[in-house]
Amino acid sequence: MMKLYKIWACASIFTMFVSCADRDRPGFEVEKPESIALQEVIDDYSDLKTYVDKESNPGFKLGAGISLSDYVSRNVIYRLVNRNFDEITLGYGMKHGAIVKSDGTLDLENVNDFLMASNEANISVYGHTLCWHANQNAGYLNRIIGPLVVTPPSVANSLDLTGLNNGDFQGWGIANNGAGISIEDGMGLSANTQAIKLVSNVGSTNPNDLELVTPDIQVVEGHTYEVVFYIKSDKPGEGRMSFEGLLDNEPILDWTGSGMESETFQTDISWKEVRFQISDFQSNAFKAHLQLGYQSDVNYYVDVNNFHIYDTEGEVAVSNLIANGDFEEGHIDGWGGWGNNSTREITSDGEGFGGTGYALAVTNPSSVDGFWIVQSSLAISELEAGEEYILSFYVKSTDANGNIRPEMQSTSWQDGADGFGTVYLSNEWSKVELAVTPSVAGRNHLVISYGDTVGTVYIDNVVLRKAGGSTSEPIFVEKLPEVKKTIIAEALESWISQMVSNCSTYVKAWDVVNEPMDDGNPYELKTGEGKTLSSDEFYWQDYLGKDYGVEAFRLAREYGNADDKLFINDYNLEYNLDKCKGLIQYVEYIESQGQTVDGIGSQMHISINSNKENIATMFQLLAETGKLIKVSELDVRVLVDDPSEEILQQQADMYKYVVDMYEKYIPVNQRYGITVWGVTDSPENTNWLPGEKQGLWTIDYLRKPAYASFAEGLSGL
Repeated sequence: MMKLYKIWACASIFTMFVSCADRDRPGFEVEKPESIALQEVIDDYSDLKTYVDKESNPGFKLGAGISLSDYVSRNVIYRLVNRNFDEITLGYGMKHGAIVKSDGTLDLENVNDFLMASNEANISVYGHTLCWHANQNAGYLNRIIGPLVVTPPSVANSLDLTGLNNGDFQGWGIANNGAGISIEDGMGLSANTQAIKLVSNVGSTNPNDLELVTPDIQVVEGHTYEVVFYIKSDKPGEGRMSFEGLLDNEPILDWTGSGMESETFQTDISWKEVRFQISDFQSNAFKAHLQLGYQSDVNYYVDVNNFHIYDTEGEVAVSNLIANGDFEEGHIDGWGGWGNNSTREITSDGEGFGGTGYALAVTNPSSVDGFWIVQSSLAISELEAGEEYILSFYVKSTDANGNIRPEMQSTSWQDGADGFGTVYLSNEWSKVELAVTPSVAGRNHLVISYGDTVGTVYIDNVVLRKAGGSTSEPIFVEKLPEVKKTIIAEALESWISQMVSNCSTYVKAWDVVNEPMDDGNPYELKTGEGKTLSSDEFYWQDYLGKDYGVEAFRLAREYGNADDKLFINDYNLEYNLDKCKGLIQYVEYIESQGQTVDGIGSQMHISINSNKENIATMFQLLAETGKLIKVSELDVRVLVDDPSEEILQQQADMYKYVVDMYEKYIPVNQRYGITVWGVTDSPENTNWLPGEKQGLWTIDYLRKPAYASFAEGLSGL
């Protein structure tokens, strides 16, 4: 194979030859521009993968990083990749954020279509990626570890709690005391509330070994009643609720909203909501039996204030005049507004107060001359003149120096307004409670002015009520760190087990842990603590600790094929050699905990000015591990918008240098392969290196000098 420097020389000689031709001879042909001559030389190269000597490099895979949509659409990039590469890595399509839905289930339809297409083309797939902090469904993950939201029913409680509030259990029956039933101060959902403490005996096995019976509960014929209570225990426990007065006094129910019916519910150190409905009453009254004797020596706690049994068709105790004031219906229907190109929209799930649910987001893009210029408006039922009303909500803003002004208006602006006052904003959620007494009848619009704020204001849990009534405001109960760890460990297993099992027929290599090492502290893991995270960021290691990588490799090994090649991957290993060493140390830690890391991936997003000495040293360090080594995301930036021939040649030289150093330092039995991330130059509207000329092909699929140089490098393997 002729070398690249010979190609340029031949092209130059050809140009000289045609330049010296006799222009007066019959049949004279106009000289060919040098650029065309050089392009023809590049175009004469064969497909890239033909330059890899498979006899000498039997395990080497030449890979391409592309999008799922580009490949399954079978367009130009589909054909280009199939002709030139052995393996595909998807940029986004196989990541947690692309696959995991808001309820935690996996949407694998697109991935399976892609796997079938790649299999038909006889091209392998490198799974990318199982455990990363970016491109995650962070909304789902944050929600499952978010606080338990306890919203008291707006209907009056049919269960008489007097005996519990007094601590004398008057009207309640203790069918079996177990090791003790009592009222404990400060042990409820909130620090200053009460709980029923129920302790099972050592050796307890029967449900009625620990049993508390409610007073009689009167029922309305034909109505459905809902039972709601909140329970936790100091160790894994088990319970049920049976009844007197139902057709089925020992029902099998979906106790906790899991979608699965069972004879009992399970408890642990985290507060759990038990909620279900009953309607098969035999008479006008019934009793409920809370039975917790299944497990030995367990301390159970049931919150007193939020133990409810109520008629679902009962009269609403307090009516919030703001429909969908918590925005949990996932829309902001009814909230209109105007002024200064401002917008009103629903947030993403998980951006509401307490890091859960939804909120209203109002954005004023620039300063205006009056607070009233930018407003939102919600039509409500008319308020009574002379009657005091309370408005409460939670609010935060990107503009900590701004303020908003809520007021009540009538249909006609000429009737003036009754203002609640000025609300000063901060970057953190805060609760606001304000009062107003309408001066005239007909106040039927809640109007909020945002003109004194530039940025986005977030509002949640809006309640407008008559003064003196209960607001039924939610209680937010934070989960303990150990509970969050358990939940996230289960979520990681659910994701990896299903993803790897689903793809096992076609995917034989996985990027298991991606970008674990911190840039500023390269011997330590990354963390999201103290950072403002984007909507798709979630740091598994912040909940699972250093062993998050151990667990990820364990799961990938357990649920995949026995001979799958499992990699760890990171970027800037050639830029920061300490980061390379830190990654190697983390590999050693993972293996000290009983797991095997088959390979190490170095992304190598580099430029024409990257330090060549560092690149060589990185390959030496990686080779010394004895692991398979993969260049996982190679591209070479030119750093200018309109590169000259000289700069394009520097890019070509750098592509070849990387392959040369890989060949020089990585032994044949450790060469997993090289994946090119810069297959083509990037369009302006892409998320990755917009407008950059980093590819082997132009955006119009014209081969660049880098193509020929890269081919030369591959031929030397």
